[in-house]
Order: sequence, then structure tokens, then C-alpha cells
Amino acid sequence: MAQTKQAAVGFRVHSGWAAAVAVCVEKGAPVVLARQRVHLVDTFTYEFRQPYHTAEKMLDGQALEFISRMRAEARRLAYRAIRELASRTQEQGVKLTRCGLLLASGRALPGLEKILASHALIHTADGELFREALLHASARCGLRDFRIKDKEVLDRARQVLRLKSTELMGRVTELGRPFGSPWSQDEKFATLAAWLALAAPLKEMSK
Repeated sequence: MAQTKQAAVGFRVHSGWAAAVAVCVEKGAPVVLARQRVHLVDTFTYEFRQPYHTAEKMLDGQALEFISRMRAEARRLAYRAIRELASRTQEQGVKLTRCGLLLASGRALPGLEKILASHALIHTADGELFREALLHASARCGLRDFRIKDKEVLDRARQVLRLKSTELMGRVTELGRPFGSPWSQDEKFATLAAWLALAAPLKEMSK
């Protein structure tokens, strides 16, 4: 029997949602299998999309409970979205095995009290909550994950894929044409994250 083709899903995260693109490689060229906007909160309002900003105005116990609840909600929605993407790729004869996640600064965060005392850390923590949810869900779905900082993805892609910048972005732009709008930088970078995840050796990935 022929070996099952593998796919990766790339994510670029925003407040309360992420652009997700599932990619496989056929004859050395990337193929987009699915594109999806993944909501990571049940109620898509500022209060829930910016959980640490909301928690800043709460008492300590309330803040901790709220953040814990939002983390659990984001993990649940991330898991459901990845399961749906895995089903969509499976229908196309491809197995979803990897995840590519774009990071912000990648810095480690302190405890909740210190986060809520710093406006800069609050901004960082909001994004990290949703990134962590996607990593948690990916692991739960049995995917290996590849992580790269957003600002480094183009340089890494040029090196690994051996393409010049104009050719690289031209190909990624063309990949989105069959899907129509939106195919913004979010989808393009998510595509690159997935493509790099497929190209990455296992030693560069988390299980």
C-alpha cells in the first residue's frame, strides 16, 4: 500500500481567533487543502478576546478564575477546530500530522499578579493564552508542532525552501487564488508555517 500523504496546519494568532491553513506537499510543491478562521472564544467580544485586559479590572480570585475559564474555553475550541481540519484533510486522502505555529516574542511570562501589573505583559499574555490553546489541542490530536517567531518566518522559509523572497511570496499568493478572499498576510504566513513544519526534521519539533 502507498504511504499516506502527510499534512500540516499553520496558525497565525490574533486576539480570540487564528488564521489556519492546512498544507501538504505533492511532487515538491505545496498544496493548500483547507483554510479556516478559527474562533477561540465562544463570545466574540472585547471582554473575552482580550482576557488579561478584562482580568486586570477584577479582584485577584476573580481574575484567576476568569483566566482559567478562558484558557479552558480556548483549548476546547482549538481542539474542535483541529479535529475538523483533520477530517477535511482525511477526506482528501491526507493525514494531518503536524502543526506550525507563529510566535510573537517567545518570551516566558511571569505569574498572573506580575502580568496584570504590566500593560505590556497584558498584551503579550493575551496572545500567548490563545497560542498555548492551539499547542495544547495539537498535542491532544497527536500532532507534532513546529514553532517559529513571526518576524523570522520569511528568512527561515527562504533558507529552507531555497526560494528568493519574490518567488516565495508569489507562490504563496497563488496558492490562495482558488479560495478567494480572505487571503491576507495572515493566511500567507500560516501557509509558510505549515510548509516549514512539513520540511522540519523531527528534532526541531515538539511531540
